[in-house]
Amino acid sequence: MRRYSRITGTGSYVPPRRLSNADLVAQLAATGVETSDEWIVERTGIRARHFVDDGVYSSDLALEACKGALQAAGLEAKDIDLIIVATSTPDMVFPSTACILQNKLGANGGAAFDMQAVCSGFVYALSVADAMIQTGAATKALVVGAEVFSRLLDFNDRTTCVLFGDGAGAVVLEASETPGILASDLHADGKHVGILCVPGHVANGHILGDPLLKMDGQAVFKLAVGVLESAARATLAKAGKTEADIDWLIPHQANIRIMQSTAKKLKLPMDKVVVTVDQHGNTSAASIPLALDAAVRAGQVKPGQTLMLEGVGGGFTWGAVLLTL
Repeated sequence: MRRYSRITGTGSYVPPRRLSNADLVAQLAATGVETSDEWIVERTGIRARHFVDDGVYSSDLALEACKGALQAAGLEAKDIDLIIVATSTPDMVFPSTACILQNKLGANGGAAFDMQAVCSGFVYALSVADAMIQTGAATKALVVGAEVFSRLLDFNDRTTCVLFGDGAGAVVLEASETPGILASDLHADGKHVGILCVPGHVANGHILGDPLLKMDGQAVFKLAVGVLESAARATLAKAGKTEADIDWLIPHQANIRIMQSTAKKLKLPMDKVVVTVDQHGNTSAASIPLALDAAVRAGQVKPGQTLMLEGVGGGFTWGAVLLTL
């Protein structure tokens, strides 16, 4: 009998410190950077985001999201034999945030590692966990996206600092006799490294290069819309499905314009698109599981429905996963 994987629980967490656009505008004005709520909303759809306080790390946000996912799945931490954390903002250079999270959860013993594909990280991690469960390498996995992007932002650059927020989302993925994850499609093209990156690194006890986020917004937008459509269509083809089979599109929450353009290309109305970017901003690898959990807990997304998850991020990476909840 073929072995499949299914999502059996979702969870999410954002830090309590919420900054509305008005809050951020006032903070930036104090340093001479001018922007406005109208400018941010018109270009991005973002109205608020959450930032961590000092001393709070990706593993802390992940821990809370995992608690919610485990509770929803009716499992305890000791039941988990695989943890994958998708993050571009690890707690430290090494060990992995997944190992730190594993210890905080008390789920020690199973495999644990990080996945670095920036905003596509959760889609990548979910695909890897699915493959490991299908082959019998794992039975019950926590797949997590967790980010503290506020620490990478250049608050003198209004084109990027207004976009990002902090948060975490998690799912429990379990072995099943019935299909849950139906198909996935992953890609990368390293020639686009320079359009979205944090070029600094640690060497000899110092930060070399620039440790703050750099982005060519127009280049990212042009590339994102095209590759998200192609990944979604390739995933549908692998699963033997069409756009009409999608109950909900849950895209990476980067920019409402990208989300609208992608939905239009897939002939999906916006009332079939889960949107949380307005309240969370772009939380990178956390954005898809955050949006998924919000929609599940709001009663929007229901068991038995077919979901298309898709992300695009620095690398340049992109991918999609089609699943039945």
